[in-house]
Amino acid sequence: MRLSRYFLPVLKETPADAQIVSHRYMLRAGMIRQASAGIYSWLPLGFKVLRKIEQIVHEEQQRAGHIPMLMPTLQSADLWRQSGRYDAYGPEMLRISDRHDREMLYGPTNEEMITDIVASYVTSYKALPLTLYHIQWKFRDEVRPRFGVMRGREFLMKDGYNFDLTKEDALHAYNRHLVSYLRTYERMGLQAIPMRADSGPIGGDYTHEFLVLAETGESEVFYDSEITDLKFGDREIDFDDKAQCQAVLEEFTSRYARTDETHEEAVFNEVPEARRRSARGIEVGQIFYFGTEYSEKLGAYVQDSAGAKVPLHMGSHGIGVSRLLGAIIEASHDDKGIIWPEGVTPFHVGIVNLKQGDAEADGACESLYSAFTDLGLEPLYDDRDERAGNKFANMDMIGLPWRITVGPRGLKNGVVELTSRRTGESEELPPEEAVKRVAEIYAGL
Repeated sequence: MRLSRYFLPVLKETPADAQIVSHRYMLRAGMIRQASAGIYSWLPLGFKVLRKIEQIVHEEQQRAGHIPMLMPTLQSADLWRQSGRYDAYGPEMLRISDRHDREMLYGPTNEEMITDIVASYVTSYKALPLTLYHIQWKFRDEVRPRFGVMRGREFLMKDGYNFDLTKEDALHAYNRHLVSYLRTYERMGLQAIPMRADSGPIGGDYTHEFLVLAETGESEVFYDSEITDLKFGDREIDFDDKAQCQAVLEEFTSRYARTDETHEEAVFNEVPEARRRSARGIEVGQIFYFGTEYSEKLGAYVQDSAGAKVPLHMGSHGIGVSRLLGAIIEASHDDKGIIWPEGVTPFHVGIVNLKQGDAEADGACESLYSAFTDLGLEPLYDDRDERAGNKFANMDMIGLPWRITVGPRGLKNGVVELTSRRTGESEELPPEEAVKRVAEIYAGL
């Protein structure tokens, strides 16, 4: 993409109402614009990153054997009355009526709807196990929406639901999701720590939240510092292997790590003092097992192998897709702007022409642009007739991981400058070597 043809309304000044880094930088980098309190338009750069994150979530869900679908944003109040949650959920639920005075709601979650769907079609244990998921816009009417996409009213979320014959099978689904989430977050350059949490209005006996450590986190967390040394890495997992998934769960949850709602000081004090940590955390996902609560209320029964009619065991599993943008920025930035991890960057490399209109510089930039495009990578070429300082400031603000700077002085020596946004380190290389270096970095992802 040539920047002269792109819509990227970068702001020089920080909006007064932006209180945290991710909100400030998303506004300044031209990623979002507020439509009303807690509701945002996603501008091209922000939308591009949102789709990158969404794609990673899809890939990892399907790697784990989960099946994508799509449910509507509006739901009937009748289902929620069957489950008992319509009145219990609270004022965060947006309740509306259509022209026929039928009571509806803008879905904050989909346990009722998915259970009704499965109850309508699944009647035998032979159709199990089954996990369905979708990525859909949700609405929760926060009393004080703030912090940009971190606590908005409208947000994009992946929510998945497992249906199993027995508790043992459902707990394997729980473990499978935990493993899947660990890989998902690491692909985005995040370390998200699974912490024992409170189930809230969804309910359930087993639940872990995934939290990214950040000063602006809404939750106080307590953990054993050893957990931050754990990495999922590139290990291969057979998601049907119960023992293997259980082993990963035990590895990542055996050390103390809890949110403030479940914190137990006496248990925490058993951790060696040198390893005890308290910090702030941003929730980016949560998994639940809640047994047969919804299946009994909404009629999701199957015949087991003995012919008995039994309720399905269920769990739900969410990832805040739009919230992840804010979490990544909170975890990866400096005073110049965003620093995108390679896995979610909107463009793979930035090309800065220091002397637009110079035939040699223009030609070299065009050659780089074509070389990256031919390799299936997306460059962002700043071809505007602007001062070099403005071009560098824009590239730093939008946070592309790699930048190639092209100017007449370097070209006389047959080189361009390749710069890492994360470290600030630069290296002079022949143009073809710079292309090769960047291509090798992304080939390894």
